[in-house]
Amino acid sequence: MSGWRATLSSPGFRVAVVALLLAFGLMGARALWDPDEGRYTNVALTMLDTGNFVDLSRHHETGHWTKPPVTYWAIAASVAAFGPHPWSARLPAALAYLACVWLAWRVARRLQPGTETTAALAYATMLLPFGAANLITTDYLLAAFQGLAMWAWIESRFGPREHAGRWLLLMWAGFAIAFMTKGPPALLPLMSVVAMQWLAPAPERRAVRAWWTGALLFLLLALPWYLVVVLRHEGLLSYFLGTEVVARIASDQLHRNPEWYGWLVVYGPTLLLGTLPWTAVAWRALRGGLARLRGWREAAARRADAPLLALWLWVLLPLLVFCLARSRLPLYVLPLFLPLAVLVARQWHAEGRGLLRTRWWVLAVVALLALRLGTALWPTNKDAGRWADELSSRVDHRVEEVVFVEDMARYGLHLHMGVAVEKVSLEPVPRERFGAEYDSGFAAELLEGEDALWVTKQALFPELVERAAALGFQLEPRGEPYEGRVIFQVLRAPP
Repeated sequence: MSGWRATLSSPGFRVAVVALLLAFGLMGARALWDPDEGRYTNVALTMLDTGNFVDLSRHHETGHWTKPPVTYWAIAASVAAFGPHPWSARLPAALAYLACVWLAWRVARRLQPGTETTAALAYATMLLPFGAANLITTDYLLAAFQGLAMWAWIESRFGPREHAGRWLLLMWAGFAIAFMTKGPPALLPLMSVVAMQWLAPAPERRAVRAWWTGALLFLLLALPWYLVVVLRHEGLLSYFLGTEVVARIASDQLHRNPEWYGWLVVYGPTLLLGTLPWTAVAWRALRGGLARLRGWREAAARRADAPLLALWLWVLLPLLVFCLARSRLPLYVLPLFLPLAVLVARQWHAEGRGLLRTRWWVLAVVALLALRLGTALWPTNKDAGRWADELSSRVDHRVEEVVFVEDMARYGLHLHMGVAVEKVSLEPVPRERFGAEYDSGFAAELLEGEDALWVTKQALFPELVERAAALGFQLEPRGEPYEGRVIFQVLRAPP
């Protein structure tokens, strides 16, 4: 009995409870929000509908190749196991959040023993990691697998020498799955590994053969899917390299804050607000790191401070690439919050502070879950659940498809209504094999004659009526406009 009491009162157990509450609390209170959550979920559901888990598509007519398949596989597996619910679609992100909390604990235990509980708690309660745990994106799975890879490298570098080879194999496996999650950006932490090997090499050679064996393991795990789809789809390799790699790094083609100051506008607030309520501690940790730069000019000082140097390299080198790239979004830096949490814990204990009191833990959980509830209740036209209720109320039978004409496709309807979602253009557009914005043109979709519910902006509806009449169709509005859109069905015009 005393053993159970000790376990229940231990800091590690309390952190686990906090993390579980924050991961799963109110996870399904909010419907999917378009466009991102709906788009990722739609691709996963299309996999389940078609049984094709290799060729990624958002509609049976249109491929979707912006990301590799791991996130879609994870969402599809969760929905297949637990049913089509918002919480089941978010489950992979919540599990990745828990994995990162555990990894923060493991990394801190190896690099700065005694701070592991604070590191895990800091990660669990930081605003950005907590908020992202309730979002459907590729970024959390990427963060988890990158974190796994870096933890394995840290164990190989700072742990017992006799186990270094096994850890290096795990490192390469983690990077391989991360590469299958988001492609080349998954390998950014390798810059930190290489820089560490140069600036503060291990005092003895460690598992040199395992580096090459691990690299081979990486190729065996990461490349087969790419090889299969590239061979199946001519021109896909050029799209991967040209649009998904070069365009994101060197051009403003994707219109994601490409201005010279865009890095400051995006990543400044993300790091300042995302580290709340630990921002002040993180700032003091940064000042302490900057104060050590002069000393790190000496090799002996770098070797003495190798654990701290490894953490800062893990944060700063990928962050530098994110700042230089022309495509910038807040969640790109989510993987950096794991080493940031460990640095925060180190600073906290260096200042002579102990574990926070239980009342603070309770307050943090209540405040963060209240924030999640407030977000769920926030009225927005991106709410796919509200759109599903509105569309369902306009018809007295089940529809198979919802078609959006020159409007943002609400792909979240695939989960909430069980319908296919299609986006069509007013004018016929050249058919792009990869990265197509539209699935087809308005006239072509009309002539298909499918039982669909249609949505378009009010200003465009009169022109659609004229074009449909010229093709022998009538457009019948279903109820009053909703969110500035006309919801209508297509009927054959009488002779």
